[in-house]
Amino acid sequence: MALAFRLVIGERRGGNKVEAVRRAMLWPILALAEARGILFPWVPVFLAFGIGLWFSLLNEPGVPAYLLASGLLLTALGLWWRGPELAHPFFVAVSMLALGFLAAGLRAHLVAAPVLDFRYYGPVEGRVIAIDRSQSDALRLTLDRVVLSDVSPAKLPEKVRIALHGPLTVHAPAPGEVVQVTAHLSPPEAPVEPGGFDFQRMAWFQGLGAIGYTRHPVLFLADPAPREQGVNRLRAWFSAGVQARIPGDPGAFAAGVMTGDRSGLSLDAVEALRASSLAHLLAISGMNMAFLTGFVFTLIRSGIALVPAVALRINAKKIAAVVSLGVAWFYLLLSGSNVATERAFLMVCVMLGAVLLDRRALSLRSVAMSAVVLLMLRPESLLDPGFQMSFAATTALIAGFGALEGGMLRGRIPPWVMPVFTLVLSSALAGAATAPYGAAHFNRIADFGFVANLLTVPVMGAVVMPAGAVAALLAPLGLADLPLWVMGLGCQWILYVAALVGSWEGAVTAVPSPDGLTLALISLGGIWLSVWRGWGRLAGVLPVMLAFALWAEVQRPDVLIAPDAGLVGVLGGEGRALSVARGAGFAATSWLENDGDLSDQAQAAKRAGFSGPPMQRSFQLGLWRGIHLKGKGAESALMTACAAHDLVIIAARLAEKPDGCRILDQSTLRRSGGLALWREGNALHLVPSRQGLRLWQGNTPPATEAVWTLPNQ
Repeated sequence: MALAFRLVIGERRGGNKVEAVRRAMLWPILALAEARGILFPWVPVFLAFGIGLWFSLLNEPGVPAYLLASGLLLTALGLWWRGPELAHPFFVAVSMLALGFLAAGLRAHLVAAPVLDFRYYGPVEGRVIAIDRSQSDALRLTLDRVVLSDVSPAKLPEKVRIALHGPLTVHAPAPGEVVQVTAHLSPPEAPVEPGGFDFQRMAWFQGLGAIGYTRHPVLFLADPAPREQGVNRLRAWFSAGVQARIPGDPGAFAAGVMTGDRSGLSLDAVEALRASSLAHLLAISGMNMAFLTGFVFTLIRSGIALVPAVALRINAKKIAAVVSLGVAWFYLLLSGSNVATERAFLMVCVMLGAVLLDRRALSLRSVAMSAVVLLMLRPESLLDPGFQMSFAATTALIAGFGALEGGMLRGRIPPWVMPVFTLVLSSALAGAATAPYGAAHFNRIADFGFVANLLTVPVMGAVVMPAGAVAALLAPLGLADLPLWVMGLGCQWILYVAALVGSWEGAVTAVPSPDGLTLALISLGGIWLSVWRGWGRLAGVLPVMLAFALWAEVQRPDVLIAPDAGLVGVLGGEGRALSVARGAGFAATSWLENDGDLSDQAQAAKRAGFSGPPMQRSFQLGLWRGIHLKGKGAESALMTACAAHDLVIIAARLAEKPDGCRILDQSTLRRSGGLALWREGNALHLVPSRQGLRLWQGNTPPATEAVWTLPNQ
C-alpha cells in the first residue's frame, strides 16, 4: 500500500499535474499489485457474488444467460493467461463471478426431482432415511423410495417428510425400515411474506418433493435390507446406547453432539439453548469437529512422543494428522453428513492437509480454500445461516489472533494468564462476528451469550467431546460406561447453564429482519477488515456502518396475508395483531419473529386490531375497511362483506368473484404466495412473495406487484 501511495504522489515538486492524475487513476491497480500475497481470500467472495446473483434473479435464467456467463469465464481466463500481470486480479474476480453463476445453475438442475403438485391424502409407503423433530416438537420421518396410491412413478417425489402428530402405538420406526402411514401431503410452501424464508427453495436442493403430517400410527412393512442404511442404523444404535446410559436431556444432548440425533431433546431444553446462545454447541459444525479432531491429534502425537525410539524415526505430527482425518471422516458419517458437518469436515481436511504438506494449518488461505470447495459442491449453502456464521467466526478468530500475535500476545502476557485470555478473546471475536448473522436469520440476540459461552465452551472442549470420543472407542469392548458418565456430567452442566442464563430477565432481545443488502454489506466490510493490511483495512468499517444504518430504518408491512389466506396480520401500536389464535402457525411465528416480536400467536391474537366473530374478523387500515373470512360460512357471507368493506380476504377458492369488490382468495394467493400490503396514503401497494418463476416454484404463473385505490379516490 505504501509503495502504491508513493507511486501515485510521485514527484509533486515538478508540478506535473497530468502525470499525477494518471498515477491516481492507476492507484487501485498498483495497490492490488502490492497486495498480491493476500488476495486469495477474495476468491470465494467473488464466487459467492456470482452465486448470489443467480439466486437473486426473479426468473430462471435461460440458455443465453449461461452462454454469456461461459463466454465471460473463458474470456477472463484467457486474459488472465495472456494479459498484463497487473490486471490479473480483475480477471480472476470476473472469472469467479461467472463461475459462481454457472455452478449455481448446474447444481439446481442436477438436483431436480419431481415435486408433488396437488394435495394428497392416502397411504404413503417408503424407506426411513432420517428421523428428527419439527419446531413444534413433533417427531418427523423422511422417506425415500416413495409409493403413493394412484400416482404414477414418474410423478412420485424422491423424498417426503412427514410429521407424526399421533402416538406411536403400533411401531417406533428405525432407519432403513420400510413403513407405511396414512398421511396428508402437499407441495413445499412458498414464502409466507416477500423476502421471507423460502422453504420451497430449500426443499428443492434437499430433494424433498412433498411434506405433510399424519395422526395415524406408523405401520411396519419390512426390515432394512442387508448393507442398506448401515451408517444411519449405526447412528441410531449409538444414540440409543448413549441415551440409555445418560438419562433425560443430558443424554439427548450427548447423543445430539455425537450423532446429530436431536430427536430426544425436550423443547424446553432447545429453547434454553437458543436463549443462551448455546445452540451452536448442539449443531455438529466447526467447533465440534475441531474439538474432536484436536483431541485425537493431541492424543496421537503425545502418545508417540512418549516413546522416544518411535518418535525419533517417524513424523508424529503427520501420523496424528492422518489418524485425525480418518476420525473426522467417521464423525461426518456418524453425524448424518448434514451441510454444517460437511462444511466443518472440508475445513478440517484443508487444515490437516496443510499439516501434511508442511504448511500453516490455520490461515485465511485455508479458510478461503474450504469456502471455495464447499461453494462449488453446494452453492446453495451460501444462503444457509450455518455457512455464514461458521465462516464469519473462523475468519474473525484467525484474523483477530493473527493481528495480535506479533504484539500483545508475544511475550506480554504471563503463561498462566494465556488460557483465560485466549478463551475470553475467542468468545468475544466469535460472538461479535456471528451476532449480526444470528440476529438477521433468527431475529434475536442472546444478551448474555458471552457469559454462557465462557462457562460452557471449555467444558465442551475438555470434557464432553473427549469423553465422547473415548466412549466411541471403548463401546465395542463394552467399556463405555465410565466415559459416558463423565460426558453426562459435562452435558448436564451445559444444560444447567443454558437454563440459568436463558431465564435471566432480558436474556433475549428481538430484532426485525433486515433486507438482503444489509448482510451483504456486513460481510463485505468484515472480510475487508480481516483480509486487508495496514490502515487501509479501516475502510471496511464504512459498509458495516451503512448496513446497521439501513437495518435501523427497516420498515415492516402494514398487512400480511398467509399463502392459504387462513391468517391475516395487521401492524398496530401494540405490534402485529393476528386474526386467529390457532392455525397457520408457521406463518404466524415467522411474521412475529421478522417483526422483532417475542410474543406468540395466542398473545398476538388478543391485540387490538381486529373485531367481530372468529370467522369474520374486520380491521381498519387508514380509510380502508377490511375483513377476513374463513370457515364453512365464508362464501355465504361474501356478498354482505363486499357491501360493507373495501377489501375482502377469504380462505376459499372462488369460482366467480362479484364485480366491484376487492377480493383476495386462495386462487390469487396460489400465484402470489404470502402477500404483503403497504399503505401509501389512501392507496394499497400489494407485494407478492412470488414475483418470478424459478425451478423450485413449479409451473404456476407468478403474480406481479399492484396498487389498489379506494373507489372514490
